[in-house]
Amino acid sequence: MSSFDDSILGFIETEKGGVILSKFNPEIDKSVCIGFGDLYDYNPELANELILNPLPCLVSLDSLLTNKLKMRNPSYSDIISKISTRIRTLPSSTLLRNVSSEQIGHLIMIKGIVVKSTEIHPYCIDAAFECPSCGSEIHIEQTEEDITIPTECECQNRRGFKIKPEKSEYIDIQRITIQENQNELPAGQIPRSIRVELKDDLVEKARPGDNVSVVGCMRLYAKRGRLGGLNRSFDFIITANNVEVQSYEDDVFEITDEDIEQINELSKDPYLLSKMIKTLAPSLYGADTIKEAALYLLFGGVRKSRPDVEIRGDISVLMVGDPGVGKTQLLSAAKTIAHRAVLTHGRGSSAAGLTAAVVKDKDEGFVLEAGALVLADKGVCLIDELDKMRDEDRGAMHPAMEQQIVSIAKGGIVATLNARTSIFASANPEFGRYNPYQSIGQNLGKFPVTLLNRFDLIFLLRDIPDKDKDSKLAHHVLDSHDATITHDPPIDPKLLRKYIILSKKTNPNLSEEAKTHIHNFFVKMRMASLKGGEGSAISISARQLESLVRLAEAHARMRLDENVSIEDAEAAVNIMNRSLEQIGIDINTGEIDIDIIYTGKPRSLQMKLQTVLSLIDEMSRIEGMVGDDQLYESLAAEHQIGRTDAARFISVLMKDGTIYSPRPGFYRKTG
Repeated sequence: MSSFDDSILGFIETEKGGVILSKFNPEIDKSVCIGFGDLYDYNPELANELILNPLPCLVSLDSLLTNKLKMRNPSYSDIISKISTRIRTLPSSTLLRNVSSEQIGHLIMIKGIVVKSTEIHPYCIDAAFECPSCGSEIHIEQTEEDITIPTECECQNRRGFKIKPEKSEYIDIQRITIQENQNELPAGQIPRSIRVELKDDLVEKARPGDNVSVVGCMRLYAKRGRLGGLNRSFDFIITANNVEVQSYEDDVFEITDEDIEQINELSKDPYLLSKMIKTLAPSLYGADTIKEAALYLLFGGVRKSRPDVEIRGDISVLMVGDPGVGKTQLLSAAKTIAHRAVLTHGRGSSAAGLTAAVVKDKDEGFVLEAGALVLADKGVCLIDELDKMRDEDRGAMHPAMEQQIVSIAKGGIVATLNARTSIFASANPEFGRYNPYQSIGQNLGKFPVTLLNRFDLIFLLRDIPDKDKDSKLAHHVLDSHDATITHDPPIDPKLLRKYIILSKKTNPNLSEEAKTHIHNFFVKMRMASLKGGEGSAISISARQLESLVRLAEAHARMRLDENVSIEDAEAAVNIMNRSLEQIGIDINTGEIDIDIIYTGKPRSLQMKLQTVLSLIDEMSRIEGMVGDDQLYESLAAEHQIGRTDAARFISVLMKDGTIYSPRPGFYRKTG
């Protein structure tokens, strides 16, 4: 036994080694995990040798651990043939951008996000061959990328060997692609990525969208030339020794004791919300309401698991407004503060780019590739100019926003990926400027109302001339161009980011006072709908009730409080009211009408459309259709609807496909 093996055996026989072995369960586990720090504390030379020559070291570790476990419990011999050693957490990680040829053959640790994964394939580790001359069976251990065949049989035969798959030994293998995290990406640079090879019990350890830490051996992957020969250029590939799916927040941002002390002190500040609003996009004048909404989105509510349903805690916000009011600037500011964010543009995003895709890889076959919503799992997905996206691409967002999953079935791959993300999006009115005499659905044109009503809060940002406001805006913009004037935010943005990360560990519960306040507000708004009779506008629905809970929890998290107080409930009700007042107003009646968000049409318009439709259906029963003049006369006489309004209602019904024109000037109900 070598001195190296003696050192490994010495470590195994220490108290720490005994604890590690005692946790091994042969019926469940295929590997034993050893902390690199424990090895280093026992013998620094042993740890350094593991870094520089990982393959022989790991082979020795596997062999000695297997023998030791079998000695401790001989019954293991019937259950296990080999144990793999997994090394956990090296002293430092290597940035994907800094991976170089100097690290070939070394043990390294990288961190990043999984963006692709292949199917699981069998990988031969011991091939059985049959000799065509004498029929004897020859076993050869496979250590190279290409399969190694026998050179000669005992009968001196040297050709025609056939592999026997049923007698060969295999393990599972899967390849994933890891991309560097967004916060490590230099401005204007394309994200770097690297392939990682997972074997045996490491397969399916990580899925696209997971943030992972990988410890493995760096090696080269040979490229094939056009004629089948090897190319002089190689690709890096890491043979994983250990994979850990990590919490993005704890892994990427180190929060010190000093940070925690500052954050706790800041959480007691009575002007905390005001300071946070001024810290988010300080160069953007005004827009305090939408900045407050963005902060609620960044803090988020509490995700709850129930036996029959998963209740999302993520908050989604939509900004609709005129050009040049700062929508893109707000998205960029949120990306800077968010602990994990993916920014995309509506014009350049497809359904596959947003959710997930199965793509054909020349080396790997079909590969599952994660989109923006999956990559933003447990973070924020920022979408600029959502209105520019094609209808079929926008439709892919529906399940991701409600169930927070992305399902895909293509190319033989059926998978469900997590998309537990908040969505912060912006959209422009169809004709450039927002028309206050139309509903939000009419302003957005073809934007589907089914997607619109999945946002917790919707705000309008309008560019309206105002002498006092415009004067302050001009001073603010001009001062931002003056080098002698500084606009330092009240809170350091880095500290605010850490504050948000720390707040995620707080899971506030609704107090009885908060429940009562939200309950009373909901019932009051619903009862107000009954005052106008059966056809009156409905001001709020159960979907807004759940949004109120999420907003109240986010406000409590902002204070690092485990209890949702009445103050938090009041803040949630306040911002919900401001949102409904902006986009839920029926232009004709002035009432808050939730149907504007749910159907794109206010209740007052729906009732008049129903009146026209019922009359067309009734009058066409005899002749099969009804003419213009006859219809207009009946609407004016029986329902006091003028010719101009009647023509507009008929146009809406025609556009919706509810009625059709069998011939010019005549109408009939569809179906």
